[in-house]
Amino acid sequence: MTLIVTGGSRGIGAAICELAAARGHDVVVNFSGDPAPAHEVAGRVRAHGRQALVFRADVSVEEDVRALFDAAAELGPVTALVNNAAITGNTPGRLDSYDVEVVRRTLDVNVTGVFLCCREAVRRMSTRHGGPGGAVVNISSTAARTGSAGEWVHYAASKAAVDTLTFGLAQEVAGEGVRVNAVAPGMVHTGLHEAAGLPDRLEKYARQIPMGRAGQPAEIAEAVLFLLSPASSFTTGAVLDVGGGR
Repeated sequence: MTLIVTGGSRGIGAAICELAAARGHDVVVNFSGDPAPAHEVAGRVRAHGRQALVFRADVSVEEDVRALFDAAAELGPVTALVNNAAITGNTPGRLDSYDVEVVRRTLDVNVTGVFLCCREAVRRMSTRHGGPGGAVVNISSTAARTGSAGEWVHYAASKAAVDTLTFGLAQEVAGEGVRVNAVAPGMVHTGLHEAAGLPDRLEKYARQIPMGRAGQPAEIAEAVLFLLSPASSFTTGAVLDVGGGR
């Protein structure tokens, strides 16, 4: 079983790669920036006895996405995809403070990137195209519901688009051996908050989470692997919230 994880070098993506290897997947670790973390993740995949391929690609670029899937085929037929690559685009602020180019880039990665990867996956997995079937999991966010007012409204809007894409595509390919679902994480301990200049953001919002804490990347990975597995064989078009009740 060959799995592509976009944005697989850090945070939630890295946790998905490692758990997937433990569950029997060969893994393509996609990245777009520093290659060192991606190679570290690949090493952890191989430690589980699975094959790993590290591949640089910008998911918003059509040619890069095609090259990513072509390279993945070296490990075997691609039967699973996790669309994890995403950006917030800037430090938090009100919508009326955003630069339009930041918004365009965020939508390019978070929405167009998911579209391009899903399209390529369907072309290779769908029985309509002679494929073996497979499963796609898109990483959304609970921000699609909460709106992320005062912080990242454009990011929240991009994740709402991912939810709609997930449901619509699931209807299209349900009879072609391809299941399409999404996982919507809430507040999770990753490097995103520090990178945005908000190292105390998780502590601030923990009071609003019914379970009283932020999540861990491994907890999101468990939900993703469930949706990739035969245990969810009758599940498609679902968006699974993993946000501690918020």
